Amino acid sequence: MSGNEFRFFLSYDINLPVTFRIERLEGSLPPVEFPDSGIDPAAEERRAELYVECVLCMDGAPFGLPMRTRLETNGSAYCWNELITLSTKYRDLGRYSQLALTVWDVSHGKDEGLIGGATIPLFNSKLQLKTGKQKLRLWLGKVADGSFPTTTPGKVPRHERGELERLEKLLNKYERGQIQRVDWLDRLTFKAMEKIKGRKSSKTGSSHLYLVVDFCSFEHRVVFQESGANFVLPSPISSTNELVIVWDPEVGKINPSEHKQLKLARSLTRGIIDRDLKPSNSERKLASSLEAKQALELMGKWETIDVSDALELLSPLFESEEVRAYAVSVLERADDEELQCYLLQLVQALRFERTDKSRLSQFLVQRCMYCISDV
Repeated sequence: MSGNEFRFFLSYDINLPVTFRIERLEGSLPPVEFPDSGIDPAAEERRAELYVECVLCMDGAPFGLPMRTRLETNGSAYCWNELITLSTKYRDLGRYSQLALTVWDVSHGKDEGLIGGATIPLFNSKLQLKTGKQKLRLWLGKVADGSFPTTTPGKVPRHERGELERLEKLLNKYERGQIQRVDWLDRLTFKAMEKIKGRKSSKTGSSHLYLVVDFCSFEHRVVFQESGANFVLPSPISSTNELVIVWDPEVGKINPSEHKQLKLARSLTRGIIDRDLKPSNSERKLASSLEAKQALELMGKWETIDVSDALELLSPLFESEEVRAYAVSVLERADDEELQCYLLQLVQALRFERTDKSRLSQFLVQRCMYCISDV
């Protein structure tokens, strides 16, 4: 693929369910307060039982049933690595589709403890479907907000992004195959990234929690497109002399009227050779000798007709000897059993012959003689 070539899929052409993977939770959980006990929360090792609730939202409203991961109780390293498949398909996604993810803790007893939530849009600003790993910052003590615009964005603010965020973005491209793999250089780069990550965690501590989500990847990028008409209009439309783009849903489709006219125009250029087409009475009266000659020449280009069509050429409407001779040549290829089915019509057609020694009469006499000799 050349550098100027951009290959992509349209979202409404993908008839697959929305799939993603909940990988892990990075960072330290906030301390738990036990007001009824004298236990110091900082001194007690926390053993939380966590699960992630996933809700798909479209245009600010939940869409479909929420999905939950299994409980994870592995201490400080909470790794689910669980594949989530929604009932919604990619072709049904809207422009403002978002995924609201909330982490809950059930280690407190009957009441579920809220850890935090984050919301991520499924399409970026270029209307392309997000793929690969996404690191979402959780809003502690808040349920993921699926409204648009959301109050719990999982994206790290631009002014807080540093070297580590830049490297994680490049790592995401590397895992999607957008960066060439060089084994010896990759090993050195990963070691350097681990050192940078360790230095940053030691300086800033673990004040933030991050949820790592891995979205499904495709062979090419997926661009958002709704099925049917897709009107992209500015809201509201200003009254100034600005250019407003309105999409025509019939662009690229066949116009029935234009298709018919083109078909008729091609028929005029190559001549009428369809044997099923019959001229009207007025056209037959206006036909000149030149047109009749051209019609006789075109008979040789016809496809082989059957006996029923040949009988029509023996009707009183066709007086030309050449046309009637062509019909008899078709009858000569038929066997005796087939001719017996049309024998009455053939005898009646003798009335329309100009002479008694016509091609049709000679054919019938010869066929009768052959039949008698066979008996």
